[in-house]
Amino acid sequence: MTIRQKKAVKQRRHKKSWGGQNVKTRGERRPVSAGLVVGRYKGHRSGYGFVIPETEEADIFIGRGGANGAMQGDRVTARIERTKPDGKREGGIVQILERAHTHLVGKFEQGKDFGTIIPSDQRIIYDLHVTPPNSLSAKTGDAVLAEILSYPGKGRRPEGKVVKILGRLDDPKIDTEMVIASFDLPRYFPPAVISDSENVDAVVSAETRQRRIDLRRLPTVTVDGERARDYDDAISIEKTEGGICLFVHIADVSHYVPMGSYLDQEAALRGTSVYFPDAVLPMFPERLSNGICSLNPDEDRLAMTVEMNFDSNGGRLGYKIYESVIRSDARMTYTAVREICVDKNPDTLKRYSFLLPQLGWMESLAMILRGNRLARGSLDFDLPESEIIVSLTGETMDIIREERNIAHQIIEEFMLAANETVAQHMTALGIPFLYRIHDAPEATRILEFKELIQTFGLSLQGSDRAMAFSSVLEQVKGRPEERLVHQTLLRSMKQARYSAENRGHFGLASHAYTHFTSPIRRYPDLIVHRLIKEAPRMTAMEREAWTRRLPEIARHASERERVAMEAEREVIKRKKVKFMEDKVGETFHGFITGVEAYGFFVEIEAYFIEGLVHVSTLTDDYYVYNEKQHALMGRRRRGIFRLGDPVSVRVERVDLEGIQIDFGLVPLTKR
Repeated sequence: MTIRQKKAVKQRRHKKSWGGQNVKTRGERRPVSAGLVVGRYKGHRSGYGFVIPETEEADIFIGRGGANGAMQGDRVTARIERTKPDGKREGGIVQILERAHTHLVGKFEQGKDFGTIIPSDQRIIYDLHVTPPNSLSAKTGDAVLAEILSYPGKGRRPEGKVVKILGRLDDPKIDTEMVIASFDLPRYFPPAVISDSENVDAVVSAETRQRRIDLRRLPTVTVDGERARDYDDAISIEKTEGGICLFVHIADVSHYVPMGSYLDQEAALRGTSVYFPDAVLPMFPERLSNGICSLNPDEDRLAMTVEMNFDSNGGRLGYKIYESVIRSDARMTYTAVREICVDKNPDTLKRYSFLLPQLGWMESLAMILRGNRLARGSLDFDLPESEIIVSLTGETMDIIREERNIAHQIIEEFMLAANETVAQHMTALGIPFLYRIHDAPEATRILEFKELIQTFGLSLQGSDRAMAFSSVLEQVKGRPEERLVHQTLLRSMKQARYSAENRGHFGLASHAYTHFTSPIRRYPDLIVHRLIKEAPRMTAMEREAWTRRLPEIARHASERERVAMEAEREVIKRKKVKFMEDKVGETFHGFITGVEAYGFFVEIEAYFIEGLVHVSTLTDDYYVYNEKQHALMGRRRRGIFRLGDPVSVRVERVDLEGIQIDFGLVPLTKR
């Protein structure tokens, strides 16, 4: 039995044994007592951590020594010992209900009589003790996957057994391999899943076409990044007497993946595709994801189409949702669309001359929809991100600024419109459905954000929170601290998730929202497609069955999404740190992104890479941390380092094992 199979069995047992808020104590099952909270432990490399409750409660801070042997991700019971005036809670872990890790990844070090595995996950503060028979002949410097034989306890260190040597730590590809193993991400598809995929028809038959609305006459395009390989959305547009008719076509994956099939079970288990700079772990085998389900140009493809009619002001006049057959006329890139709409590049204009009228209509409609969305309070986090360029060997060659352009905005607005239309349609039908929800931020988070932006002369105004946040983002546009304010607001927000209950989407200022547009890479979208198809003929018994199933589907999909995001961030962080290894001594410009008592963090502008300037390196004065002003202040010379301040730093040390960079401050020079 594989690690994944063991985990699946464990999860099924867990669901049977731990339904609801019950805690198992001394062989008995009883409701959670007052002052006790069940949740997941989230550790920190410094030894403290937090328990994230399974209910909608505030987190519980766990100080050093209060974890009681709990490790990162463990399901635990915590006792609340203190509630501070600001509502923050502190406590200790009293029981470990379920271990999150049966295996871990780390660096092997051979000692005189035994080996040690130092976990690559810095949040796991316990090293594994490995006896010679359990070392698999690993050598110092090997990256290994180890099975945990015993967990930490009072006076007892955890023990482990090496089950696989992943490679050497100096291998450029080892970062991704370690993260895949550490997060237990499935790299390969089981034989039964591959067999299922090979039985899928590679072409669309005439019989299948006849049962659908034929839209092959419509000029249709896909727009994606240069390196995209699976195209799950395409768009068409037509002028009408009353305005514009927009067609959003989404690959009809549900036609090829029956519920309960091996393909479906594997997709449900994975939950989502995972994207790394040098690898992709798709949700479906390539025959589907890059083949028959991908809306490749000049090939007939099955789709679910949302047809929306808009007036000249962007008001939706009506819509239809139906099964269709389409034929994409071109596979366009974001760069090509920008060259047409913004740069007016002659060569690109000539190449796509047959689509120029449609692209003009698309740009016009998208900007109207965008304006309407922002006017209702939708938050606009439209800032450039970094893109990591890797070689075939996995080495980071460069980190470039990935600008968002008009093409990104067109696709984003059209997908948002389709998602919202589908959610509103299904809500009106009153049948069980899977929503994408985003709750409003907690009051304490709003207060912290208020205090921070006051240091930049900004304020939250008005009773409508979404509009107030949107106004701040508009005020800070173009200012040096713009990126910092965006990042801080994002950190203040709750995480969007899937739910069988429609609670609206705060960030989009939407009353009903779902994920419909990416069924190739997101399992919830596949579920949404199935519900749309079943809606007209859904019986009372089927409604009841979906009502029971959807909360667990939502929970699992949200969990898999978080795992994928964490894994992707971990690889990117490792790649960035390794990229800076040969830049020790070099100087970069940046700005302060975080201030703590022990120093401040700086993000260098050139590469979007963050490092620490430790307070011990600030030798010109004695600096004291001012929490309210988010600043370090000098006692004698009154120097100050605040959030958003521009600084110049020198790379002093790159710690590949600790995955961190130390900067030294240098005098700021004019640029």
